[in-house]
Amino acid sequence: MNRGVNKTWGNAMKLSALVVALLLSGCATYRPAQVNNICAIFRGEPNWYEAAVEANEKWGTPIWVMMSIIHQESKFIDDARPPRDWFLFIPLPRRSSAYGYAQAQDPAWGEYLRKSGRWNADRDDFDDAIDFVGWYTHTTQRTLGISKWDAYHQYLAYHEGRGGYQRGSWKKKPWLQSVANKVKKQAATYNSQLKSCSKELDKKIGGWF
Repeated sequence: MNRGVNKTWGNAMKLSALVVALLLSGCATYRPAQVNNICAIFRGEPNWYEAAVEANEKWGTPIWVMMSIIHQESKFIDDARPPRDWFLFIPLPRRSSAYGYAQAQDPAWGEYLRKSGRWNADRDDFDDAIDFVGWYTHTTQRTLGISKWDAYHQYLAYHEGRGGYQRGSWKKKPWLQSVANKVKKQAATYNSQLKSCSKELDKKIGGWF
């Protein structure tokens, strides 16, 4: 009798542990392990590919340009923030209000919410973040004439703000030009990779696009 009770109890504990594990996995935020491979990123989370396609169709910015900007800004970490300085044991204010996948700052994010009508958008939600990048690069193309395919100059305008870009602030920052070149190279890599797996990814999301 005791053996039967122990066996039943053991099975119940295993089932409970399995349920907890499933719940935790369902709540876990996806963080790609291979951030330099766009096919691996989208294979790991097909919903991200669907969101990227929708942003591309809505705003016209190539997927590989939007993804290269997010790669540079956060390495696809949902709650990324700028580093915080400390004075002795006292935390000082962060260097900016940038937050989330796209590292959008409060003023730009507020403008996006107003003009896009996505009032429930969150910076730590990938769907919203890539839509923001699409919107921002689209607006940059309309106001500054920078091609949506030009990852280098789009990133400079993204980092400095459109006003800063127009003033040429980036011209005095060799380090930023180097970062923009990294974004350009990453975009080219993503573009090449995506050509090899886009058909496969289309099937994963139902072939809608």
